[in-house]
Amino acid sequence: MNVQETAVLDGGPAEGLRMRVAGRPAVVQVTYPCELEGPATGARAAALYVYRLDRRVKEEPLRYRYDGASP
Repeated sequence: MNVQETAVLDGGPAEGLRMRVAGRPAVVQVTYPCELEGPATGARAAALYVYRLDRRVKEEPLRYRYDGASP
C-alpha cells in the first residue's frame, strides 16, 4: 500500500500548486493545454513541465522543484 503525502511545487508555471502523491515519485509532470489555430481536426497540444523531487525534504509537504531544462 502506497501512503499518500502532500507535495508542493516550487517554481515554474505551477508555483505553489499543492497535490497528493503516492510512493514519492521522482518526477511529476504538469501539462497545460495549448490553443490551436487552424481547422479543428480533433488534435490537441499541451505544454509539458517537469518537477523533480527534492530528496532533502523528508517530511510533508514534500517539495518538487521546477526543472526548466526538461524534458
